[in-house]
Amino acid sequence: MRDGAKASGAWVPGWFWPSLSAPGALWLLALFVVPFFVILAVAFGRLDPIFLTPEPVYNPAQWQFDSFQRVLGQIFTGGTVFQAAFLRTLAYVAIAASLCLAVGYPVAYFIARHAGRFKAFFLVAFLAPFWVSYMMRMLAWINLLQEDGYVNRILTGLQVVPQPIAWLEAKPATVILGLVYGYIPYMILPLYATLDRIERSTIEAARDLGAGQVRAFVRVTLPLSRPGILAGLVLVSLPMFGDYYTQSLLSASRNTAMLGNLIVSSIQSTLVVEGAALVLMLMVLLIIPMLYYLRSTTRTREILGT
Repeated sequence: MRDGAKASGAWVPGWFWPSLSAPGALWLLALFVVPFFVILAVAFGRLDPIFLTPEPVYNPAQWQFDSFQRVLGQIFTGGTVFQAAFLRTLAYVAIAASLCLAVGYPVAYFIARHAGRFKAFFLVAFLAPFWVSYMMRMLAWINLLQEDGYVNRILTGLQVVPQPIAWLEAKPATVILGLVYGYIPYMILPLYATLDRIERSTIEAARDLGAGQVRAFVRVTLPLSRPGILAGLVLVSLPMFGDYYTQSLLSASRNTAMLGNLIVSSIQSTLVVEGAALVLMLMVLLIIPMLYYLRSTTRTREILGT
């Protein structure tokens, strides 16, 4: 009798279990691999000399890299729109991801350690507003941040500022706070899952060995929550890099444009080839944190022996 029969009591052919991945593989092929190849064909294709419309080239042997090199050169050339958007995107994402971690970690820690039997209630209460569509939530922020909105009314009423602030007029802080508000659940959920799995006996052992609350947190809880921190940073950073909707709604100014905004404006105009090249640049940029996350999680599994 074969191993499969010993394990399950019935023999199945060797191709049976791998075939269960076929629906997912076909889905990935149709909705990721094929569109990605089309992007490559456009980015490395040709331009119609008269109408300046893209002519995709599906034969890799005939690909031309002039447009991609031109976009790459503009990103590394000072004073260009592409470089400004690239550096701005890096700064916005770095600040917004840091704020998500600074705000999300205490929330996740409280729910995991101190919420007790009310964990489910706090999780539902926290996530319920995010069941509303992203556009509706951003429109609500617009109403709040208008010159006659509640934010300015409160600030002027408390005499924090002498006059209303034009939050929606090319303010980088407004875009960053919008990113934080839009993506912070993706930081809190993995942090909560990681902190909730940390055994209380491990922390109690550190306390028994003489470590205070702060030292036990720094030496035990924080290192053990590192996988959740990395997962949260990756989950919030990846969509932030391609985000264009937040900036369009809360600023809509070239002075706060991100890479996602350049890609959208390129695709909507005749610069489709440059837009495809920017997509490739963005994908290469996003591969770096993904590889670091995969390497870190693999190393953690090796250390834990799992």
